[in-house]
Amino acid sequence: MPEQPNITPLIHKLSRRDTLSSDEREALSSVLGPERAVASGKLLIEPGDRPQFSTLLVSGFCARFNMTVAGGRQLTEINVPGDFVDLHSLLMRQMDHGVVALGDCVVAPAPHDKLRRLTEQQPHLTRLLWLETVVDGAIHRQWLVTMGQQDAASRLAHLICELYRRLEAAGVASGGQFRLPMTQVDLGDVLGLTPVHVNRVLMDLRRQGLIEWKGARVTIPDWDRLAAFALFDPAYLRLQRDAV
Repeated sequence: MPEQPNITPLIHKLSRRDTLSSDEREALSSVLGPERAVASGKLLIEPGDRPQFSTLLVSGFCARFNMTVAGGRQLTEINVPGDFVDLHSLLMRQMDHGVVALGDCVVAPAPHDKLRRLTEQQPHLTRLLWLETVVDGAIHRQWLVTMGQQDAASRLAHLICELYRRLEAAGVASGGQFRLPMTQVDLGDVLGLTPVHVNRVLMDLRRQGLIEWKGARVTIPDWDRLAAFALFDPAYLRLQRDAV
């Protein structure tokens, strides 16, 4: 028997929003297949795919992306451990975007037939997973606002704040520190900036003492200062405990 996938980050995150019973935890584990490793830069999903399963990100980082007619890439959401990168594929069928690994990662599949049975048998758990897709939409809306209304430095600061809170909720970040294996090209594809501009913005945030970034390790010396600079309000992430 293969080992069950590690769903601790998913459980940690869902438990921030509402209480999960032991039966619900077991039901989540039972829909997932064996873990598999995905190398950095590999595509988990290509635009136009019709996946037969949804994918849980067990460890590492992935990103949703769309390609422009001119061949440019726009990253439209960063996925962190505990995220289903494509839960909406259960209903959406044909994907209008792709998913790429940002650094090496580990994933586990949840076949759609098992997810359908889960939605029929576990109404509370179904609502919690539905909330996951609702939060996805909220993240997209927030990214649109920051892209249109904030300057480059505050957009990057906002992204750092968001990722830290999401990683913290999954139980894989604490003490103002987290690992983020994104290149300046990746950051540019999120923020709509050239790599040269990203480098300048990073230098500016470092010079102000708002972040420290060495290799893949990001440190936030003063959360309140960074959040204020970024105009960051985590309400859209729905990390508070509410009955669902």
